[in-house]
Amino acid sequence: MRARFLLYVLALLSIVGWGQFHFAPISPVTTGNISIDDDSVGSQSWMDKETKSITAQANNINPNVLKLSLTAYSKARHKNLDDKGLLTIVDYSKPSSERRLWVVDVKKQKVLFNTWVAHGKNSGALNSTSFSNDPRSLKSSLGVFLTSDTYSGKNGYSLHIQGLESGINDHAYNRAIVFHGASYVSGGRSMMGRSWGCLAVSRDVVKPLINTIKSNTLVVAYYPDKNWLKHSSYVNTDIA
Repeated sequence: MRARFLLYVLALLSIVGWGQFHFAPISPVTTGNISIDDDSVGSQSWMDKETKSITAQANNINPNVLKLSLTAYSKARHKNLDDKGLLTIVDYSKPSSERRLWVVDVKKQKVLFNTWVAHGKNSGALNSTSFSNDPRSLKSSLGVFLTSDTYSGKNGYSLHIQGLESGINDHAYNRAIVFHGASYVSGGRSMMGRSWGCLAVSRDVVKPLINTIKSNTLVVAYYPDKNWLKHSSYVNTDIA
């Protein structure tokens, strides 16, 4: 009888968690420092939720371009390149007369900006079809970038970006490919004016846009370029 009573007391203590008698809380399974979670960045569940939420807010974004950009974001995130959970997407396959730049808060699944952006004068007229990494080409660059420092120059408040892809856009910083405001970018135009390769946006939006995305956030400039899509380690899921 005494033994049964002692067992009862020990069981009770283990339930209430007194002294050394307690049950440890169940922790998620981890591999290294990364939690195994169906909604972790880069998982199919995460991709589906992000795509559904963002396309509901911006019905003018191509879902395939969005998914490709989210793939690039997830790879950059795993490299600790992103500081704020923000993603800027530029779809150069759309004409400049359309709002083809989006800024997305990936963590909150919220579209922050959707606006017009110009391309380089030698990349095309209404539609951009040619891109370059070469200095003095006056063409836009494709690929994945990281925003850098701000400065005030001849085009006013501007934002440097660093190209992350060798041979594709890694000369962007030295080429002074930047975000800046321009009078030739605004709604209602049949075609935006063209830059010297920079991501020129409306002067009305440039300051809040730059202040949102500056300092280590990801930018994906898309065009269905076969060479880039095949060899980019950020957008090609077959490349680790």
